Amino acid sequence: MAAETLLGKLKSVLLAPYHGLQIFTGTKDFRSPILGSERLNRKGLHIWRVKTASRLAEWRRRRLKHLLPEAERAFFAENGYIERRNLLAENEFRQLVAEVEALQAPAREMREGGAVTRRIPLTPDVLTRSPALAAFIKNEAWTAPIRYVGGFNVEPVLSIQTIFGEPSARPGEKDPQTDLHMDTFHSTAKAWFFLYDVPEDEGPFTYVAGSHRLTKRRLAWQKRMSVLAAARHGGGAFRIPAAQLKRLHMPAPTKFAVPANTLVVGDTFGFHARGLSVRKSIRVELYASQRPNPFLPFIHLDSAWLPFVSGRKEVISWFFEDWLVKLKLQRLIWRPVGRVSARQTAPEQG
Repeated sequence: MAAETLLGKLKSVLLAPYHGLQIFTGTKDFRSPILGSERLNRKGLHIWRVKTASRLAEWRRRRLKHLLPEAERAFFAENGYIERRNLLAENEFRQLVAEVEALQAPAREMREGGAVTRRIPLTPDVLTRSPALAAFIKNEAWTAPIRYVGGFNVEPVLSIQTIFGEPSARPGEKDPQTDLHMDTFHSTAKAWFFLYDVPEDEGPFTYVAGSHRLTKRRLAWQKRMSVLAAARHGGGAFRIPAAQLKRLHMPAPTKFAVPANTLVVGDTFGFHARGLSVRKSIRVELYASQRPNPFLPFIHLDSAWLPFVSGRKEVISWFFEDWLVKLKLQRLIWRPVGRVSARQTAPEQG
């Protein structure tokens, strides 16, 4: 027993520099001994990270202000999202949808409660066979809002995403995405270009307008949640009941029941969720996300510059997940399902 205690102390000493450096990364896990210190978070460690990351995000966005017109920048600053309807000309949109419907490519799926999320990464191999998709992902009408909201002029993670919704989860399970939550402690960008109409009762994306702003009430809530997470050794994707929004002087969530050919880009530091589906539903979209280190002052530093990385960020993340699973350091989250189409019915997963 004494040997185990000594080994544990030695491990803590050796890993101390690594845990200290986590303060200046996007790490959000409160199981880390420093980030998860209840004493340090009571003194404001988490709030310092939130404020510093926010100031840097605003500084980077000022350098990217040429990407959006002034009115759209002002709308985003107030609400935390950008919405563009009729993004493409009708003939371009029809061609894009036809190409997505005809495409079969390697995909992975993840089950959360009764919902299944499928992603088909837009790799260089897929794009060589998909000229309309290849042209679209370079279109400034799609890329500029993502880069501005994310605060980085870099290539996002790109995929065709399908959400297979269910009206209820399996017994004892619930889709955690239907709870209002923030993704992490800093600004991040997620984008959805909807290829079909999204009905209000079939799991639309929802967002609490203005919840990305660091008001005094939001900061007080963040501090309280960080202390609780440290005490429980929990994660950093904090959830909030809808009933608590009034306490933070926030409005009810906006449901994006939008027509096809609509782009929505949101700062997912703000509170958001997947709406409830009252029937079996299929939502197909082009999906992008951007989450570099929030403490970087550079807007152009991109791993896509490295050989074989461009267009493969999603695939590379799955490679590392598989590696950690083999080492028994992580459970498998994204399961390979072979070559499928976007709307092909999702199989049952164990």
